[in-house]
Amino acid sequence: MAARADETQQLWLDFRRTGDQKIRDRLILTYAPLVKYVAGRLGSGLPAHVDEGDLVSYGLLGLIGAIERYDPSRDVKFETYAMARIKGQIIDELRSMDWVPRSVRARARHIERAIGELEARLGRAPTDEEISKKLGITEEELEESLGEIARSSIAALDELWTVSGSGGGDQVALIDTIEDESAPDPQGTLSVTEQKEALADAIARLPEREKLVVTLYYYEELTLREIGEVLGVTESRVSQLHTKAILRLKAHIASFGAAAAM
Repeated sequence: MAARADETQQLWLDFRRTGDQKIRDRLILTYAPLVKYVAGRLGSGLPAHVDEGDLVSYGLLGLIGAIERYDPSRDVKFETYAMARIKGQIIDELRSMDWVPRSVRARARHIERAIGELEARLGRAPTDEEISKKLGITEEELEESLGEIARSSIAALDELWTVSGSGGGDQVALIDTIEDESAPDPQGTLSVTEQKEALADAIARLPEREKLVVTLYYYEELTLREIGEVLGVTESRVSQLHTKAILRLKAHIASFGAAAAM
């Protein structure tokens, strides 16, 4: 294991010194399993017609970009940096296809706004009954909408980081892992810190089951199926809980941004 790590480190040194494409190709092969891992996690929440092989192809572009831009002298593990770029590349490619129906996008925004307005008025996370009443629909219709959004959505906690790009992996936002081309602006650094605090506060406000889903998925890295086994519910139910949590968090972050702008 140590010998392999030393060999990989030498590859990095040689690539940085020479830029040799053959060495780059060896690094791609070394880290290719990261692409499969990220594609698998993203693919588990996507519609069946989205081919995992396509996700891997998109992710490879992200891996290549990560290898070409990574600076080994920075105190960031390559795996952390690469997973962020791989995920971002896959999400960008999927968005460019615009495969999510407009009606589903509109419904997600409608639910998100309702949650935000209720939370601002109530000072807590609204219940499903309160959200349904606000929307003028039944709780069953809300659950049906959440299921449809979950099946059509690539909404993820990482996407809440929008200061300089999409979010990253390994519990680190991409904003923390992208390489600096110049020294960070202090005001920007403050903004990132404030966003982190807002996100932590939003997670703390989630109902317990949604908070558990977020914790198990993003921090323990369980799949939706595995979380379902832990909670004793179906994978589709976990997907609904995840979607609802993300909409709550997006509403909270949006209200934070609006307050900060005042």
